[in-house]
Amino acid sequence: GFISILAHHLCSGFEKLDEVKMRVGALPQYPSNMIMYNLTWSTKGLINEYCNPCEVIQNGRKIEAIPLEEVEHFSIDGLTYEAFNTSGGLGTLCETLTGQVRTLNYKTIRYPGHNYLMMFLTKELRLSNRRELLQEILEDAIPFTKQDVVLTFCTVTGWRNGYLEQISDIRKIYPLNLYGETWSSIQLATSASLCAVLDMYLNGEIPQSGFLKQEQISLDAFLANRFGCYYTQKCRHLVDPAMNCA
Repeated sequence: GFISILAHHLCSGFEKLDEVKMRVGALPQYPSNMIMYNLTWSTKGLINEYCNPCEVIQNGRKIEAIPLEEVEHFSIDGLTYEAFNTSGGLGTLCETLTGQVRTLNYKTIRYPGHNYLMMFLTKELRLSNRRELLQEILEDAIPFTKQDVVLTFCTVTGWRNGYLEQISDIRKIYPLNLYGETWSSIQLATSASLCAVLDMYLNGEIPQSGFLKQEQISLDAFLANRFGCYYTQKCRHLVDPAMNCA
């Protein structure tokens, strides 16, 4: 949910939006296999992301994109990554931004070469139709690791003060020892986000009833929270501070 909170915050600083690109990856710090990946969370959830249709806004229209398609490459801090369509990452942002943006999409970040092999498995070998078998293969061959890193990369382009402008926010979260136990970055990122929102609810900082969209949560309030602060420089995880859109 953090990426939706972040994206909406960046969007709020523009008079008119053009593109919103959300990129997230839970990656091994030290990939050493051909697939350039280690398991860090639910294999079943991973497979669903790779195989289910992906909601996007393209040319102003809400459509379903094909998973694993539209591969792009970029570099951060000297490391090269690839990103491609995966499902489930936008939450309700498609509904929120329909009619306001030309392009909105979410892609998963991986190391180069991962997409090619997953395309082979899911499409060429048709294992997207045999997901339990694919899960068995991955869990039998790909080791689990706690030496991971969560990377979030959000870029918003739009008009402000008469100019076309782009703002990006890049963050990395690493494993941390808390209370005598090592938390992987994916454990830390997901639990911190969940606990922050629950804490804000208990403190009366967000609505107490009704449906609450992730993007309705204030980024500033989230990061000021005792749990949300794990996404900030205060907890040594911030790579590139988000530019102030105010």
